[in-house]
Amino acid sequence: MDIAEFILRLFSSGFGNLASYLAAHVLLCLLPAFYIAGAMTAMIPKEIVTRFLGRNTPKFISYPAAAAAGFLLAVCSCTVIPLFAGIYKKGAGIGPAITFLFVAPAINILALVYTGGVIGMDLAIARLLLSLVFGIGVGIIMALIFRREDAEHDKATDAMFAGQAAMRHVAVIFMLVLVALLVVGTFQIDFLKHTYSEINLSIGSMDTLQAFLFRLVPFDPALGEEGVTAQGAILIGMLFLIGLTSWKGIEPIHERFNAWTWMSVGLVGLTLLVAALSMTPHEGGLILSLTGKFFGVLLSVIILGWMLKTQLSEDETRNFLWESWRFVKQIFPLLVVGVFAVGIIRELIKPEWIEVIAGRNSVSGNFVGVVFGVFMYFPTLVEVPIAQMFLDLGMHRGPLLAYLISDPELSLQSILMTAAIIGRTKAWTYVGWVALFSTLSGLMYGAWVDGTSIGMVALYLVLFLAALAGIMWLVNRRNAERVTSAHSP
Repeated sequence: MDIAEFILRLFSSGFGNLASYLAAHVLLCLLPAFYIAGAMTAMIPKEIVTRFLGRNTPKFISYPAAAAAGFLLAVCSCTVIPLFAGIYKKGAGIGPAITFLFVAPAINILALVYTGGVIGMDLAIARLLLSLVFGIGVGIIMALIFRREDAEHDKATDAMFAGQAAMRHVAVIFMLVLVALLVVGTFQIDFLKHTYSEINLSIGSMDTLQAFLFRLVPFDPALGEEGVTAQGAILIGMLFLIGLTSWKGIEPIHERFNAWTWMSVGLVGLTLLVAALSMTPHEGGLILSLTGKFFGVLLSVIILGWMLKTQLSEDETRNFLWESWRFVKQIFPLLVVGVFAVGIIRELIKPEWIEVIAGRNSVSGNFVGVVFGVFMYFPTLVEVPIAQMFLDLGMHRGPLLAYLISDPELSLQSILMTAAIIGRTKAWTYVGWVALFSTLSGLMYGAWVDGTSIGMVALYLVLFLAALAGIMWLVNRRNAERVTSAHSP
């Protein structure tokens, strides 16, 4: 293979991964998340957020509240980024916000149940407990390290949202419907997956189009790769139209509402409905399956459209749409770059290497599991069969847990998007601590798998946390003394 052919294959892998991701994961996951983040920023008074997640809220309230919010709204890593941005901008302390960012994708309830059924409940329970412990730990450490910047951020949000009125009941209902839209679109529940009606359309060549797309974007389901279906190609085209109409209609929204504004909103609703359909091309036609998901999305879109037009004030509508669009502009381009880069890197990293480098419960083996989590990101639930494949290839269960914890936290696109929100220094500090704790989680669980008693593993964990707490206390005390001496005459 010459260099030109090799480079072409890499770019093909990158574009294929990006096309598959846009077609399958953006609409019913990310779009509702962007709108929820926009609604949080535009409609929730800062006091409500800081009451539970603020930097001055007692730690025994703020960190469990952040972990509980992450557990109740367990979503994939890309979906949680806009939500993290929303609560952070509204005044949440860096510590509780980071705990939310860590916990939500790590303890995704669907992934935990799926992990327990496919790989074993012991690994699922270890993933749940260690993610909770270390998620709170990472949050506390980040709050200690960046307490000065956190105080400045708190003052900035005071100025930004000063004088905001209390949240109206209509706004609360609007946000709850947005959350319902996210849940209906992403949760794999039987009544949502069930087909209640089918429509057979006489549209020719749809099966030919799908076969062409499968050849254009080759994929291997055994490796967790996803192709681009005919429906996916339609949705990608609709995404571009949403971007165009939003640029024309929402970018100048503070000057005026125009026809492009409502065209953008209507196109979003239509696209969500198309994404919720199940399309099956066949020779000479196309079968549209109307599932519970479709009817749930339809009901949510109708309610949201009605409330947007008749219940929200003009200022609420303007601020909601603008903040949502601002999050899209800030985060989505980095997501595209990250997914494209992961597609290239996955072409270079071969799963067959796993048996050699992660076949034992060693520090290096667990760290390799973390590195695979960065460069071999898979969408939520897909990481479970991939983990089973890694296990079959010879990966030890310890490094496997390190991979499962780090995969939703440290994917390349997540790192890029997090850096855009909190800055590169904070983001890479967060990455370092998550890598450390993920490696440690794998080591401890792997030690238990290899025969160490659960009591000894718990003792190791307590001793490590105690030592870490002592070090952080000393650092915090020294910094406080420096500040005192600097202000003393």
